[in-house]
Order: sequence, then structure tokens, then C-alpha cells
Amino acid sequence: MNRVVHPIEVESYRRLRARLDTSHFPPLTRAVVERVIHSAADLEYAGDLVMDEGELEKAHRALHAGAPVVTDVEMVAAGITRRETVCRLRDAKSGPGLTRSAHAIRLAHEQVGPGAIWVIGNAPTALEELLTLDAAPALVIGLPVGFVGAVESKAALRASGLPAVSNVSEKGGSAVASAALNALLYHPTHPSEETS
Repeated sequence: MNRVVHPIEVESYRRLRARLDTSHFPPLTRAVVERVIHSAADLEYAGDLVMDEGELEKAHRALHAGAPVVTDVEMVAAGITRRETVCRLRDAKSGPGLTRSAHAIRLAHEQVGPGAIWVIGNAPTALEELLTLDAAPALVIGLPVGFVGAVESKAALRASGLPAVSNVSEKGGSAVASAALNALLYHPTHPSEETS
């Protein structure tokens, strides 16, 4: 099923590309960079995001083959279109040394097992917890936001060697995390489907 792109989105991308040359990025990296910038109206993401095209290609194949998508919060899930997601935050409880977000990640891991795509846009503790699990993810979109723990959790993600999309600064959040996943969802599975 082809996605109908609204004229406002078309014009937004035209303006984005008029202000920032993204043509040097490989296809999936460009898709993620542009959709994240589009979601936040923040051109600085072009130099802040960190990802690898080869890892994105594998994740794109896994996503389109039906890999489960797990989110840390409902706000991230709400931003992901055209795909069911798993979010266990409503079932989670906090405890000594364990935030509710971290517990939700444990519950989701028990439910989905290896090979999932994890989309974390809110809680650094959710990302930290994921890194302690043997999740064998297809991809971790780790873009939690905040002044406490966000930079450190994203640095730990990059150091882990897991396939990932992250960023260097404190910036992030639900909208940009879901945008990064949507970029992979919307990107065509065959080159002949590609549009501007």
C-alpha cells in the first residue's frame, strides 16, 4: 500500500532541502536524517545523528519482514504509523534501583525475544536497561531526551556495538524517535518505488 504524501509535507521537504544539502548521505541515512529534521524543524540533527548505512539496510529488511517494534513510551508508539508496536509501560512497576521505564523494557524483552527493533525516545533508563539484556536487536533507535542520563545512555549504546541510531547531544524525544522509525517504514523496499 503506497503512502499518500500531503502537499504540506512535500513543501516542508522542499524547504528543508533548500536550506540543507542532504544529497551526500546514503539513501537510508538520508531518509532518517531528513525525517528527524522534519519532525523537529531542527537542522542541527544533520550533524548530531550517528548511524551506519549497512546497519540501517539490515534493519530495513527486518522491519519489512515483520520484526516486532518495541517502544519505551506510548508517545513514541503514537507517532509510529502503519505498524503495531509493543509498549509495556502500563504493566510496569518501579522498585528499588529499577525505574518503571526500565521494568517495561524487561517485560517487553520477555514478550518479543531477539530480533526486535527498539525505539526509545523518552527514558535514558529504558535504554540503559536494554543494554543489560541479551536482546540481539535488529536495531536500537536510542534517542532519549534530557539533561540527566541521556547523553551517557546514548554514548553507552554506541559503545555497545549494537546496530543503532543515536545522537550525541541531549536532544531527542518521542517525536524524533518515532520519526526515525517511520523513515525506515516509509522508505521503499525496491528502488523502483523511490520517490523524491
